[in-house]
Amino acid sequence: MNARRGNGSALRPVAVKYASLTERTVLSEENFRRMISLERKRSERSRKPFVLMLLDMGERAASEKNGKVLEKMVAALALTTRETDVTGWYTNQCCVGIMFTEIGFDDRAATLSTMITRVSDTLRQNLSFEQFNEVRISFHVFPEDWDQDSGKRPSNPTFYPDLDERNESRKPMRVAKRIMDVLGSLTALLLLSPVFLLIAILIKATSKGSVFFRQRRVGQHGESFVFLKFRSMYEGSDARIHRDYVKQLIAGRAEMQPADGNGNGVYKLTKDSRITPVGGFLRRTSLDELPQFINVLKGEMSLVGPRPPLTYEVESYDVWHRRRLLEAKPGITGLWQVNGRSRVKFDDMVRLDLKYARDWSPWLDLKILMRTPGAVVLGDGAH
Repeated sequence: MNARRGNGSALRPVAVKYASLTERTVLSEENFRRMISLERKRSERSRKPFVLMLLDMGERAASEKNGKVLEKMVAALALTTRETDVTGWYTNQCCVGIMFTEIGFDDRAATLSTMITRVSDTLRQNLSFEQFNEVRISFHVFPEDWDQDSGKRPSNPTFYPDLDERNESRKPMRVAKRIMDVLGSLTALLLLSPVFLLIAILIKATSKGSVFFRQRRVGQHGESFVFLKFRSMYEGSDARIHRDYVKQLIAGRAEMQPADGNGNGVYKLTKDSRITPVGGFLRRTSLDELPQFINVLKGEMSLVGPRPPLTYEVESYDVWHRRRLLEAKPGITGLWQVNGRSRVKFDDMVRLDLKYARDWSPWLDLKILMRTPGAVVLGDGAH
């Protein structure tokens, strides 16, 4: 739900006490949104779900009359919530939120139905028919059920006010990043066009099938896109081998595979019979990744960012792993690629992605881009 901001001042955006009814505090918008972010991060680790209920009267709540309705509504609901639940302004003077923490969900549908009935009954008892009809009630459950096949963004932006705030504060730098992506990808596509042609000839000459490999990947906010690579496998190869290994890798149970050359092994399939001789060379040199400059130019990827996963990888993610898809646009290279690549365990790769998103700046992108050719030449972790 996208709540709208009111311009009035009938209710001040500060903590308000309803001493006559309850000692419960209604948090300001800033503090309530901070609590949502903290509870989300706590839930990511504890795996205990919580429910965020939003009661929105829109811009009409800015009037003194509707402001009093909201105040009356919040006071009434405070009597039906637990001491551990948190009430505050989701959007000042027009949208109030109540966060029900550590909810048991043996039967999610039944639990939500009970909550909706209780809240509706409370409001009907304390508001007139007209006032009740002006209130829009929505429930949001975290962790969300990600449906990659729905065609819609699976992540619920309601739970990520901290990311919206950070993106807004970085708006000028994000514009600079996009300019860098467009100029960089255009330059690469022009300068490397002879290499593209040579690789295409080699692929067609040594195996049947298309030059490009198109694959559905998961991008920022969980939205999918068609990911491009030079084909490095035989046409029609079975993906089950990779799927099974990736599930083990994400669960922390995968063993390192022997790597060619300087040998401590990698967390990646090696000696894969599905890979063509030319494909093996392309993978070791990362030349199979070159078509992704097209994805960058289209805005689906960036030059620098987390690597975009496959749908079946995301299905195996722990809740906190999803943050790597939410906090930054996927990229061709990143901290993971220049810090060990496939020699790094999956959880550590996610931590590197989150560190990149937290510390990101155009200067950090430039540093990673300058380190990438060396990582490619050394082939550390590539396979």
